[in-house]
Amino acid sequence: IKNTMKLPLQISFHGMDSSPATEAMIRERAEKRERFHGRITSCRVAVEAENRHQRKGKLFRGRVDRTVPGHEIVANRTPTEDHAHEDIGVAVRDAFDAARRQLEDHLRLDDAR
Repeated sequence: IKNTMKLPLQISFHGMDSSPATEAMIRERAEKRERFHGRITSCRVAVEAENRHQRKGKLFRGRVDRTVPGHEIVANRTPTEDHAHEDIGVAVRDAFDAARRQLEDHLRLDDAR
């Protein structure tokens, strides 16, 4: 039986229009995490276009906020000057990667108790 996403997922876009392709990428990444850690009770993802008045190109910021029993895991990925976050997919990937590392750290600490 294929595991489909059961946890509440909230996706928001700030300073930009929503994108079906970005939403699909976020849903796929969130579903993978749910399979990895079945105790995630909620997941909120925000993507923000940063206003840069004197520079060309937009930078994107990703934020992943997950709740597990007794703990909230928040990962922000702020755009860097190397312009990697001019690609919205890179900003989302980096935020999920940071959230994954925090979740793994949480699991290790939880198992050690």
